[in-house]
Order: sequence, then C-alpha cells, then structure tokens
Amino acid sequence: MLKEYRTVKEVVGPLMLVDQVEDISFDELVEIELHNGEKRRGRVLEINKDKALVQLFEGSSGINIKGAKVKFLGKPLELGVSEDMLGRVFDGLGNPKDGGPKIIPDRKLDINGVPINPVARNYPEEFIQTGISAIDGLNTLVRGQKLPVFSGSGLPHAELAAQIARQAKVLNSDSKFAVVFAAIGTTFEEAQYFIDDFTKTGAIDRAVLFINLANDPAIERIATPRMALTAAEYLAFQKGMHVLVIMTDMTNYAEALREVSAARKEVPGRRGYPGYLYTDLSTIYERAGRILGREGSITQIPILTMPEDDKTHPIPDLTGYITEGQIILSRELYKKGIMPPIDVLPSLSRLKDKGIGKDKTREDHADTMNQLFSAYAQGKQAKELAVILGESALSDTDKLYAKFAEAFENKYIAQGFTTNRSIEETLNLGWELLTILPKTELKRIRDEYLEKYLTKFKESEQ
Repeated sequence: MLKEYRTVKEVVGPLMLVDQVEDISFDELVEIELHNGEKRRGRVLEINKDKALVQLFEGSSGINIKGAKVKFLGKPLELGVSEDMLGRVFDGLGNPKDGGPKIIPDRKLDINGVPINPVARNYPEEFIQTGISAIDGLNTLVRGQKLPVFSGSGLPHAELAAQIARQAKVLNSDSKFAVVFAAIGTTFEEAQYFIDDFTKTGAIDRAVLFINLANDPAIERIATPRMALTAAEYLAFQKGMHVLVIMTDMTNYAEALREVSAARKEVPGRRGYPGYLYTDLSTIYERAGRILGREGSITQIPILTMPEDDKTHPIPDLTGYITEGQIILSRELYKKGIMPPIDVLPSLSRLKDKGIGKDKTREDHADTMNQLFSAYAQGKQAKELAVILGESALSDTDKLYAKFAEAFENKYIAQGFTTNRSIEETLNLGWELLTILPKTELKRIRDEYLEKYLTKFKESEQ
C-alpha cells in the first residue's frame, strides 16, 4: 500500500518540497493529486533526511499546498515500449499525440537507461548514407557514432534534420533501419513541419517521433531526449534494428537544465549553466554505440543552435568534448543561397576513416576526400586574395583554384533539401570537379586512382 503525504511545505517554480517522508529513493516517480482531483507527475530530485525535493513535470500553476496529496510510486519514470511505436507521434513524456490508441507495451523501461560497458562496445565502422554529399563525401557518418550539428539562430537546421531522417540508410545490410526523432522545446509550426514532412514522404513508417513544444513545462524537456533514447535502445538492442536518433534542439534542453538549477538555488557555472552540464550531457550522448554480439546499433545526431554563433559557448564547447566531431552550418553560405549551408572545412567526423574505402564506400574515397578538402581550402584562400589585391594579382593556377571553390560550393555542397545522392554519385561529382585543376595539382591522390577515374571523367567532359 502506497503511503499518501499531505505535508507539502513549499512550491517554487517547477519544484515542490515535501516534508516528513520515509523510505523514498532518488529519481523515484511521484504522483500529486490536487484539491480538484487533477493528477500531476514529478520525480524526486533530492533527499535530505525526512525532506524530499520533487521536480514537477506539468508545472506548478494552480497547486494549493494545503490541499495537495503526494504519493511516491516506488519506481523511476518509465516508458512503455513496443515495435508498435514505429509510425507514431508522442509528446515529450511518451503519451500518444497523434490521436491514435495507447501503445500496449512489450515491456516498461527506466528512461535513464544503463550505460554501455566500455568492454562490451563494438567499434563503429559501418558507413551510413545520408544522401548529403557534404556529409557522406567529406564528413562521413558511421554506425554507432555520435555526430552533432552546430547551427545558428535562423539557419535551416530543421530542414537538414528532416532530410537526414528521410534519406538515411545503412548500405549492404539486411537489418531494419529506424529513426527516432526528438524535437525539444520546438515551436508549434516547426513541430507541424516535422510531422507533415515525415507523413508526406512516408518516412513516418520507420520513425518514432517525440515532440516537446516550447510552451510545455521545462521539466518535460529534460525527459524528452531520454524518452527517445529509451525507445531507440529497445529497437536497437532488443529488436536488432539500426537506429538513428536525431535530437533538436539540445540548446533548449540545456536552457531547461539551467532553469531547474536556478530554481534549486545551485551555484551557477559558466554563463549560469549548472556545473554538472558536462556530466548531464554525457549521460545522453554516451547512450550511442554498438554492443559486441548484438545486431542493432544507435547512432546519434544531436542538433544545437549556438547562441550568437559562438563555438566557445558552453553548450557546443562541452558537446564537442563528448561527441566524435561536428557538422557546422555557415551563415555566410546561407546568405549565398547554398543549401544545406554546411561549412565543410571546420566540420569534422573523427570516425570517418573507419567507414570508408573498399567494400564500404569505394576504394578512392579517402584520397578524393583529402584532395577536395585541400583544393577547396586553397580556392577559398585565392578568392580572399582576389578581393584584396584584385583578380589580376592571381596566378593562372590560383585562378583555377578560385574557379574550383566556386563550382564546389554551387555543385557539391548546394544540393537542396530534396536531392538524395548515393555515395557513388557523390564520389563521381568530386572527380568531375577535380577535372577543373591540372593533374599536377592532384598530389593527394594515388596514381592508380588518377589513371582509373580522372581519365574517365576528363574524357566524358570532352
């Protein structure tokens, strides 16, 4: 029999202090019944002797501390999981949001999950095709990796997220592929955009959507990514699926964490964020990976907006330490109308060399990738020089590099949000652009590949 408490002492923001409690645990689920019969949920955030600090999921408005009854349910917040979740839309706490019936769960899982034992981890090395050349060709995503997207306010990260969710697939694999999409603190219009895009393109059939709106309580934002990852872990490690988890926007998650920290009167860290922001983010990002002997995997693409486009802001800064690279969206490319505006030079996938090459993508992938990076960097330098000194100051080779950089941005990076390029098309396009440069400049590509591919593309141009 669960004990009922009527000893609520104080309510501050999203927090409630309950007095004279016994035998309760950290993170335990709490049910609060208001004087009008309405029920709300929360979780135990802190225990001090006979006092418990409860975090409220639905906010504290309308709570009368004299009439409130509190029950501690003896279990953590759980998500009922089943394969029937595919094709469905849920709110940030796992309740159906699409008007469909409730899920009959196969089992109920603690949303905090269990970290993958480092010894049991399998090394990420299988290529995931996103259909986006700037990622597939130059900053390759590998199954089991965590690769964040660093965006800025007003940049089209929502469109990029929808495109990746729609197009991503594992090549040469019989295993099922699923997408778990978590929208955190999003506007109603953006949430509707994601739902409509998934529905229209048929991507919803292999996806699970968790939508937390900006006007939902801050506490729900803290639960949303954990709900999504719990669903992903079930599909990956119990059902053997390759699962891609896309979470947008992690900045809203960190803001919610700061809000709760301020309500608890904790000593703030950098820019007012709690000192444990790094640890908290790691409990989310480290749930990606592969397990030895298991078929499934979890790959993560967390998306975050950098306040004032500042890469040194605590959220992108700490995210970069935990994850394996970053894809950076450029405001400069966006202003030029290049979509998606991925700035490939500061972007990085630390595991890209593990997922490319013969039997994975193509034998020439590593060489062409290095050459494209080098040529684009030199081309940008030549263009900057032309702005300062004039085009006449450039050598003939520099002019070719400047021409290459222009073509690279307009043909390779700019593909729009509806074009789905295979890795073969991406690599061929790279060779096509390299024909702009003299053969003597292609120093990063082995002679055997120059002979095999460059000759072919030069002949096709003539």
